[in-house]
Amino acid sequence: MEFKPVLTVASKEFWDRIRNRWVLAVALVFAAFSVVIAYFGSAQQGMVGFRSIEVTIASLVSLVIYLIPLIALLLGFDAIVGERERGSLGLLLALPITRFELMLGKYLGLALALTLSTLIGFGVVAVLLWQHMDANALFHYFGFIFSSVLLGLAFLSIAVLISVIAGDRTRASGMAIATWFFFVLVFDLILLGILVTTGGKFAGDSFAWMLLLNPADVFRILNVFSLEDVRTLYGLASVMPASLGNPLKMGGVMLAWIVLPLAVANWRFKP
Repeated sequence: MEFKPVLTVASKEFWDRIRNRWVLAVALVFAAFSVVIAYFGSAQQGMVGFRSIEVTIASLVSLVIYLIPLIALLLGFDAIVGERERGSLGLLLALPITRFELMLGKYLGLALALTLSTLIGFGVVAVLLWQHMDANALFHYFGFIFSSVLLGLAFLSIAVLISVIAGDRTRASGMAIATWFFFVLVFDLILLGILVTTGGKFAGDSFAWMLLLNPADVFRILNVFSLEDVRTLYGLASVMPASLGNPLKMGGVMLAWIVLPLAVANWRFKP
C-alpha cells in the first residue's frame, strides 16, 4: 500500500468539508447542545447550572448516542456510491491507486473532519467550565470526548460499508437511517423485550455481553464505568459484570467496531 495516494484522497475529502463549512456547522451544533445540556441537565431536579462532572457527563452521554451516530452515517453513506453514481469511480481507479487506498483515503479524510468538529464542539464546554473542574474532572471529561470520537469513527466505518454495498445513493441513505434506528433505538428495545419475555432468565453476563454488539452501548458502558456517580445514575451498571468495567477492554471493542466494517467494506468493494 502506498501512503501518498491515501493522503491525497484524505486531504481532498477533508478540505472539501472545510470549504463547505460542514466542520463549522457540526461543531456549532455540538457546542450549542453541549452547553445547554451541561447547564440545564439538572433542571428536572429543580436546579440549573454546572453541578458536577458526573452529572455533566451523564447528561451529555444521551446527546452523543443520538447525535454523533446520525451525523457520522450521513457524512459517509455516499463516500463510494456517490462516486459510482457520478461516474468518477472508474476514473479514480484508473489512476495509480488501489481500491483499498481509495476507500481508506476517503475514510481518513471524513474521520478527520468528524473528529475536528467533535473536539471543537465539546471543547467549548471544557473552556466554559474549566474553572469548575479540577484535574480529575478534566481527565474524565477528556476521556468522554475521546470515547465520543471513537463512537463517531465506528459509525463512520459502518457508513463506508453501507456506501460500498449499496446500489445507489437513495438506497444508501435509506440503509444509513435504518442503521441509526436499529442501533440507537431498536437494539436495546429488543434486548429489553427478550429480558421481559423470558422472565429475567436472560439477565446476567449473557445480557451484558450482548450489549457489545452495539457500538452505542459500548460507548455508554465506557462512560458509565468511568465515574462512580455516573454508574449510580444509569441502571445499566446493575447488569454489567466487573469484567466489562475495564475501559481498556471497552476501548478495544470500540476499535474492533472501527476496523471490522472497513475490512468487510474492502472485501466487498467492487468498481
